Amino acid sequence: MNLPTKLTVSRIVMTFIIIFILLFPFYTIGLSFPQFTVNGILIKSEYFIAGILFILASVTDFIDGYLARKNDQVTDLGKMLDAIADKILVDSVLIILAYQGFISILIPVIIVLRDIFVDAIKMQAASKGKVVAAIKSGKFKTASLMVGTVLAFFYNLPFEFIGLNVSEFLLLIGAVLSIVSGIQYFKLNKDLIFGSETI
Repeated sequence: MNLPTKLTVSRIVMTFIIIFILLFPFYTIGLSFPQFTVNGILIKSEYFIAGILFILASVTDFIDGYLARKNDQVTDLGKMLDAIADKILVDSVLIILAYQGFISILIPVIIVLRDIFVDAIKMQAASKGKVVAAIKSGKFKTASLMVGTVLAFFYNLPFEFIGLNVSEFLLLIGAVLSIVSGIQYFKLNKDLIFGSETI
């Protein structure tokens, strides 16, 4: 494996560490993470740890693609693993945060359904030797979701001090952009979906 692919694999590993930190019942083995209060807000340190790991994982998402293009190391394995890593990082974290009451359950539902829809289009394209290029709304969606998720991990600080729920706002924007980008993917590729050979 080349360096970009190794970075992608490290993102997958970090994702599973995040899932473990957030879901494992540490109390059953007599362990617990420190808790503290900031301006009346109860802060659980495991979410800060998971948030830091999420930031590191998100950074590798940028670096691996940059290095692969710069060093001409783009491979089919790397592209497949990168797509898998992106989905399990964002989707799994959003599902967990919704389950634990940090965000609305509607957000991961929209994101996961949109990803399934767009991936189906890309699979249809691949079966005909076509490539569905990324679009700007999809990139903005990803950026909005990642920043909103980081803020959710950090209890919307420092914006919570001034009563602005920036985390929820960015996640809602990400959900809206997910719908928009899904519609755009459909419009750009409807000929392919309905049997034409062109995209």
